[in-house]
Amino acid sequence: METTLDQLATLTHATVRGDPATPIRNVAGIQHARPGDIALLAGARYARFLPTTAASALVVGPQFDTTATALPLVIADNPAHAFEAIAAHLCPPSPPQEPGVHPTPVVAPDAPLGPHGSIGAHCVVEPGAVVGAHTTLRPLVYVGRQARLGSHCLLHPHSVVLDRCIVGDRVILHSGVVVGADGYGYELADGAHVKLPQRGIAEIGDDVEIGANSTVDRARFGRTVIGNGTKIDNLVMVAHNVAVGPHCLLVSQAGIAGSTTLGHHVTVAAQAGLIGHIDIGDGAIIAAQAGVTKPVPPGLAVLGSPAQDIRKERRAMVAHQKLPDLVERLRTLAAQVDTLSQKVARLEADAEDHPHAR
Repeated sequence: METTLDQLATLTHATVRGDPATPIRNVAGIQHARPGDIALLAGARYARFLPTTAASALVVGPQFDTTATALPLVIADNPAHAFEAIAAHLCPPSPPQEPGVHPTPVVAPDAPLGPHGSIGAHCVVEPGAVVGAHTTLRPLVYVGRQARLGSHCLLHPHSVVLDRCIVGDRVILHSGVVVGADGYGYELADGAHVKLPQRGIAEIGDDVEIGANSTVDRARFGRTVIGNGTKIDNLVMVAHNVAVGPHCLLVSQAGIAGSTTLGHHVTVAAQAGLIGHIDIGDGAIIAAQAGVTKPVPPGLAVLGSPAQDIRKERRAMVAHQKLPDLVERLRTLAAQVDTLSQKVARLEADAEDHPHAR
């Protein structure tokens, strides 16, 4: 789609500085923009890209110093909102999948499709499953026996909801998500690892979004639970019998071991790992790459491995950076002590040889 700067300014109730007929075809980040792109100057730290950006125009706020660049500008009261409106205009979402059932899926006769639902090509919906109203299954989705999907859900290609698992309303499962795989449970018997049956389910609350290739294992008994409003990034592992409270954030490559409980509004940042059978309090923050081995009180931010209060860990990190200099100083001091010790030893020897010398 191609439009002009003037049309975009009208769309966003903004003003134009420069040629209003400047053609715009796409949006991009300021450092990667090409001719025909419009970019957002998102803050002072991006100003360093002004001399080198190839963008055809910029979206800026009213406080921007317009003498800083000769590029055409869209000047908006809220530049972030204006840029989002421009992006939606230039890059509209794909049209929704038509309601109804594609000719190719395998849908059990007793698996009801709710009103205005949609089942795409080559999906499989097993006996006893329920697909709620206005829920869309993109091609190649699998829904297991007696699984239940709520209303207004969107399941992207290759997402899987296995037998008896429950998905609430307005849930988004991205490609590769697996809800209800077996928990990792084995016991050692006669020198061999014997599988423990995982007889529970996984239950996803309302308004949850789960990113690509993330997994929520079924419980050994009972339920693995993801609370309402929780947002899970790509490549996150939630083990069996974990209970994640409402409105949590789980970021890419985080892993939560079995039977751990998270309160509400907990943040688990990228690559953090939590051992099993611990409680994480409401509003706690687990920083990136933290290794959590014990309970975390409500509201506390932790960092490091093993994780500790983030303020203490940051002081430790600063001290760690100074270790090479401290080691060198210690070597210098040790050499000086050795030299002094040798001088003292010689003086003592001279004193013994000449006791009356002054």
